[in-house]
Amino acid sequence: MPHRDGMTRSLFLLPFLIAVTVSAAEPVRLIFDTDITGDVDDVLALAMCHTLSDRGACELIGVTISKVNPRTASFVDAQNTWYGRSDLPIGVTRDPQAQKRESKYLGLADSPDYPHDLRDNAAAREAVDLLRELLATSPDGSVTIVSVGIASNLANLLKSQGDTHSPLEGPALIRQKVERLSIMAGAFTFANGTNYHLEANVINGIGYMQTVAEQWPEEVPVIWSGYEIGENLPFPRKSVAEDFGYREKHLVREAYLLHSGPEHDRPCWDQSSLLEAVFPDRGYFGLSAPGRVSVGDDGFTRFRAAAKGGQGGVRDRFLKMDALQQARALEAIVQLTVQPPR
Repeated sequence: MPHRDGMTRSLFLLPFLIAVTVSAAEPVRLIFDTDITGDVDDVLALAMCHTLSDRGACELIGVTISKVNPRTASFVDAQNTWYGRSDLPIGVTRDPQAQKRESKYLGLADSPDYPHDLRDNAAAREAVDLLRELLATSPDGSVTIVSVGIASNLANLLKSQGDTHSPLEGPALIRQKVERLSIMAGAFTFANGTNYHLEANVINGIGYMQTVAEQWPEEVPVIWSGYEIGENLPFPRKSVAEDFGYREKHLVREAYLLHSGPEHDRPCWDQSSLLEAVFPDRGYFGLSAPGRVSVGDDGFTRFRAAAKGGQGGVRDRFLKMDALQQARALEAIVQLTVQPPR
């Protein structure tokens, strides 16, 4: 008779049994905007981007990086190459005001275990230029942007002028090409033990997030995933220990262990925004009433529901989650993270 642990192991080892199936709908055309430097949830979320692309649920068309570290583009290229997408375009911020951040895991880009071509940020595209090209060359209303870091790239896209890619200024280009924005930022209910949590993606670039909250086109929906959502989706250390063994060297597992160690269940903040963006109709999360989010000078996010007739704005909603959704979302996140590359 097998040990009971052999039964619990199946919760994480069978990615193909997960009830996240590819629908007949057109795959989401996805841009992943990340601050992949400090926290490791960005790495797990990028793994999910590739798995979802392998399944045909989305088409990952580019990755842009919103924080400053000389190894960001190299690491992302290493991960993209590891998942079989070595030619995926990568853009890095060159905004001197964007936050500079050290990292515990970006050094993996220098490992011979993870070969790739892009070795220096100087050889990567500038993020806003890449965003404008990806949008301009996409069908109207076809792009979903998932933003899981500071909003430097989004704010600078909003401020951008017409160029060789498109004569449209930033807001008009977004209005024409973007279907929705899914953003991990802020806090909208009790979070981190307080009703006044100042979330990192906001306070590390308050002006950028204020620009997005104030200037993002009203016609393009924004779904906010607050700190409280990821806080209640702890990625299980048991999965990290057991579910990546199909490769002796696994970039995602190594990055997780370098950042969080083997005894920590890291919250899935960034993964929640991605899951909602790709599967908005699967019921993994609930949504607030429509309204508008504002960002204070202290970095606190406030949500005001729209008045009757939509007065005050209906662009924004934030994620909500009950106990059943919590279980379903975490299982989906785990399986979409641990699935082997195609």
